Order: sequence, then structure tokens, then C-alpha cells
Amino acid sequence: VQLVESGGGSVTTGGSLRLSCVASQRTGCMAWFRLFPWRDPSLLSGVAMINTDNTPTYRDSVKGRFTITKDSAETTLYLQMDMPEPAATAIYSCVARSPSYCPPAIRRADFDSSGQGTQVTVSS
Repeated sequence: VQLVESGGGSVTTGGSLRLSCVASQRTGCMAWFRLFPWRDPSLLSGVAMINTDNTPTYRDSVKGRFTITKDSAETTLYLQMDMPEPAATAIYSCVARSPSYCPPAIRRADFDSSGQGTQVTVSS
């Protein structure tokens, strides 16, 4: 599955940004991960995931600020970022896996495919 992200850019803490990820085919559980600028590229942090019945899961630090959704065709994933903090500055990547159900935790190793990522920069 090929995944292509878009929608990244610069935003202030009082603003909003919506990331999109288009999949080349219908997938199962999908998720967003992020790579902070100071971390090793192998250390991605899970942000949110959503299964095929639209049940979302969020890491605690983004609850209430980020919303993960996907379209009815299950080929486009979104991440709505409202009032993000500067600490949210990172490269955001979309991932997907074949099973419709999501794993118990947002772990990169449980997903098969990943996009190239899109840069999000949050300033105060």
C-alpha cells in the first residue's frame, strides 16, 4: 500500500492544521506517527490510530487537541490538529496495516506501510 501525506506546514499555537493521507487502496487500521527533530529516526511516537469501525485511540498528550478520522471509502486518513503546542513540531507520518482491527497500543512495528511524512512546525 502506498501512502501519501499532505497538509503539513507552519501554524501558531492558536491555529489549526489538518493533515491528510491518501492510500493507494483500501486498508485496515490506520494511524499517525511523528518523529521529533531531536530523536533518532527509528524512534517514532504514536499519535493516534483508528480502526475500520471508526473507533479512535489517542496518546494522552494529544487528547482534546487532535482528532483522527477517515473517509467512508477508507482510503483517506485525516488528522485535525487544533491549538497545537510548539512541542508538537515534528514530521508526521501515516501508517496502515491490513487487519481491520487496531493493535492494543500505537506501535510502529504493528503496521505494514508508511508514507514519507509531512513536516509540521508549531510556533508560539
